[in-house]
Amino acid sequence: MSAFLFKISKRSSVPLRMVLVLFVTIFGVFVFTVCIKQITIENKSNNIALTTEKERSHCNLHASAQEELPQIHFPQPKTYSRGECSCNPVRFFVLFSMQRSGSGWFETLLNSHPNISSHGEIFSVKERRINISSIIKTLDSVYNLDWFSSASKNECVAAVGFKWMLNQGVFDNHKEILDYFNLKGVSVTFLFRRNLLRRLISVLANDYDRHAKQLNGIHKSHVHTKQEAEVLAQFKPVINTTALIANLRSVERTMTDCLLLFRSTHHKILYYEDIVKNHKELVQIQEFLGVPVRKLLSRQVKIHLRPPSEQIMNWKDVYIMLNGTHLLRSWGSSLLHLDKTRQNE
Repeated sequence: MSAFLFKISKRSSVPLRMVLVLFVTIFGVFVFTVCIKQITIENKSNNIALTTEKERSHCNLHASAQEELPQIHFPQPKTYSRGECSCNPVRFFVLFSMQRSGSGWFETLLNSHPNISSHGEIFSVKERRINISSIIKTLDSVYNLDWFSSASKNECVAAVGFKWMLNQGVFDNHKEILDYFNLKGVSVTFLFRRNLLRRLISVLANDYDRHAKQLNGIHKSHVHTKQEAEVLAQFKPVINTTALIANLRSVERTMTDCLLLFRSTHHKILYYEDIVKNHKELVQIQEFLGVPVRKLLSRQVKIHLRPPSEQIMNWKDVYIMLNGTHLLRSWGSSLLHLDKTRQNE
């Protein structure tokens, strides 16, 4: 009897051994994969640091520039020679923002400066952000001055960067991106809107025109004449009040999360409304980027000038939903008054 039980237990242990061997094998492969990934990331970080040091070594820095050394670079493009400007320092920057937050207008202001190149939403193309390797490859191309667009300046450019929307892979690889920015000395500018209801109006109006194409069958996200602005401003969205509070709070959380994740960078926080009201903000951003201060200009014309009460079809329902919330209190009188500041820009 005991011999029979022994045979049964011996047979039953075979599947258990197979399961154990399979588990150990899978776990070993997992550990190996993690180690390889970590080594790859560390190697990339070391290569970035060595490349940055090599860029600086062939140019003599003035004593006054030592404090700003992490933000100063001397790129050596692969596609052309910087010639006599090879030892002119270049600052790297990125503009974090969200759609319909004034980033398009702000970027045209930056690009009106003769020494600034901001290359737009380069990560709107998914292939460029499919993984961290493609992201770093794209970043290297931009900051090595090998990225060409309508914003490209001559070889003596003093600040180069681009606009990165928060829904374009920023959070998916935030740790590696943060490490890259800190190693490369990339200056981060956050540009957001305080009044999220006005932003929502702009988002809905832009989505509507994407299909309606109100300007002679052409969709335009930004316009350059008052006549075009007036046509687009005629649309009044009906806002879903049931989802309104959740929508606005989600946008708030997204902005807060971005600020927290990248707070260790050399950064500056800007709000669209502040720039519109006080053009000294434009002086400060030029100083932040280390370029000579110039008068910055944009041909873009603001579309929505009227207060939200005249731009939302179901304004009474929206007001009832927002009344008493911190959102309404924080926006203050901007909900009730005309916004003419940018009318002639």
